Amino acid sequence: MATLAVEVVYRGIFQRTLARNIVRQIVFAARKDGKIGTAFGRYSDSPERNGIPAKQFAIVCDTALELEESLAVYEAKAVDVTINVDDAMCKGIESWAWYGLQPINELTKSGGTLIVTSRQDADSLIEDIHQKDTPYDLAIIPSTVSFSGLWVYKDDHTDMRILGTLCKVCPELVSLEAMLESIQEQTDNSTKVASVQRAHDRTTTRLVEPGEGNSETPFSFDMPGWKTMEEGLVIRGLPEGTGFRGGDEGYQPGRSEVFKKWSTRSMRPVINFDTCIKCTLCWLQCPDTCFDVTPDGLYDANMESCCGCGVCEAVCPVPDCVTMVSEAEFNDNNSQWDAWTADKDGYNKWMTVLVDQTKTETRTHGFHHVGGYDEEITATEEA
Repeated sequence: MATLAVEVVYRGIFQRTLARNIVRQIVFAARKDGKIGTAFGRYSDSPERNGIPAKQFAIVCDTALELEESLAVYEAKAVDVTINVDDAMCKGIESWAWYGLQPINELTKSGGTLIVTSRQDADSLIEDIHQKDTPYDLAIIPSTVSFSGLWVYKDDHTDMRILGTLCKVCPELVSLEAMLESIQEQTDNSTKVASVQRAHDRTTTRLVEPGEGNSETPFSFDMPGWKTMEEGLVIRGLPEGTGFRGGDEGYQPGRSEVFKKWSTRSMRPVINFDTCIKCTLCWLQCPDTCFDVTPDGLYDANMESCCGCGVCEAVCPVPDCVTMVSEAEFNDNNSQWDAWTADKDGYNKWMTVLVDQTKTETRTHGFHHVGGYDEEITATEEA
């Protein structure tokens, strides 16, 4: 008698099909092992928002009675395997339903496994992942982040590689033989079957000890209970904007104190303040009003409010004044303007390295150019 649970943490809309494919295939394969299961999305994630972290679950049981008992809960309280399909979410996730920041491994059981698709090594990822009091294993699938859309799917075998890895780290959930048989039956694609097998054979894990990782306390807040809610339908507006950081110059818009948005992004803007012409376009076009107007008339992106949409990069008329860089390059939300004013030469050297690296390397997140997806799929199949 056993009940095993898997959660897939993904970017809303952009990775929904990927997450759904994974949990559905887990259930299909489990049936080949004579088990029973179900796959479902978290209720509070509906309707999904672009890029905002969401979850899908797969529950596999030995008996129908066990499955019924598992379905009586709103959301799994603990899971045997957490699958993270965007390594930027190793820093924590914040759903639009306002839970505060949840560590990526919060639900991972003691002795469970966190699977991450990433080009980073284990030590780099653990630096971002919040500490736990219990040990768990970390498995990395070498891969760029697979983004597509709700109706347009990037079939780059990310789901197949994850399923192969899952069979290796948690064989009691579903056997490799059952998974291979199910994939062949569901897809009639021998290449996908081979991807599952290859990922299984290549999988290695790294034990993460208790207390190892990011020591920061995730931000949180107290939600009102039904007795403390205000009467009637009250939606409080945002506070009025002020001068830059409360001063008399510049401008800083009012922002929500309970929804930070930054866990939504996979990339963030890096700004060249020396080439900024103060055209105001980034400030005007930003959908999340994340830009602060500094006393010297420049525009500093507030990294707790930035969702990483890239609009600022798209509208900026000055080449390389705003460049979107992978979130994996950063470990804080500190002000770039502060860093620039404190040490302009040092900031410019740091910025130049990041921008040049972004130009020469494969863009790790999101759409880059027409035909890019096909190129990545071909490279993956040849690897």
